[in-house]
Amino acid sequence: MVSLVRGRCAEEGVVKKEVTATMVLAINFSLAKIPVLKMKNLLSLEKLPVADLEKILRDSVVFKRERARQDRKPLAGQCWALIFSKSSTRTRVSFEVGIRELGGESLFLNANDIQLGRGEPIKDTARVLGRMIHGAVIRTFAQNDVEEFAEFSKIPTLNALTDDEHPCQIITDIFTYKELRGPISNKVVAFIGDGACNVPRSWISAAAKLNFELRIAAPKKFQPPAELLQRAGGKISCTTDVEKAAKGADLLYTDVWVSMGKEAESAERLKAFAGYQINQKLLKLANRDALVMHCLPAYRGKEIDEETFEAHAETIFTQAENRLHVQKAILSWAVA
Repeated sequence: MVSLVRGRCAEEGVVKKEVTATMVLAINFSLAKIPVLKMKNLLSLEKLPVADLEKILRDSVVFKRERARQDRKPLAGQCWALIFSKSSTRTRVSFEVGIRELGGESLFLNANDIQLGRGEPIKDTARVLGRMIHGAVIRTFAQNDVEEFAEFSKIPTLNALTDDEHPCQIITDIFTYKELRGPISNKVVAFIGDGACNVPRSWISAAAKLNFELRIAAPKKFQPPAELLQRAGGKISCTTDVEKAAKGADLLYTDVWVSMGKEAESAERLKAFAGYQINQKLLKLANRDALVMHCLPAYRGKEIDEETFEAHAETIFTQAENRLHVQKAILSWAVA
């Protein structure tokens, strides 16, 4: 029993009130304001509403311009987990720094160091973490793993890369283009290389939403699925002719020929992609002020030559830096 005496003393006529510990807890909980997170997930660029995409792009401008501000802390009191099955430099650092600059704490979990690595079902891990953390950033292989985690955790979940999608990267690329050249609508983007990997697949979704032309130059075997193109709509074309794709383009874009998880196919891929390189000869076919982008890491002499990479290094590393500012806009959007 807990005794609470109000006034000077009981002998002076003040009534002594006895309150049980259970009642004290009930009072405390009734008075406490427990925050409830509004849940938004970024699982796929294909499923992200255009209005949300445009808001993230607008907010990215502000977060970059006002990085020095210390009063914008939408993640104050929150702890976010980064659950990574794939290695990372830009994605990990930009999210960890971004979470901290927004007032939160980050917890890095390598999937092989937790029970996921021993076969615990995604849905069980999700239901545990969903009771302890405030949001999750996941970088893994299967798209379904991210979607299942979001479903069972009931917390904001962000796709930091899967084999099917790389939404944060492509939002950053579009932001970078807008920053350097203005609106991307009605422009021409030429992707050169593995047209079936996660990066061009996310570009496909963006092209239809933001009204720009996307040309993908890739060997037949490495072109995106027809059903994805049909779902997306928009002005998207695939070709095996790199020069045709590059002619008159406003942006030349490439990625590695051998993505993470595809190492066993290295010999086949290196042979298939020979000639699918951004170089000075190809660049001459693009518009005079065309940008060259690479989501990194870059393998010079393969998907891009040394001369072209270094000539456009300022753009490429601005693109890399912008991961931070866009990631902050995405995090802020997810809890708004």
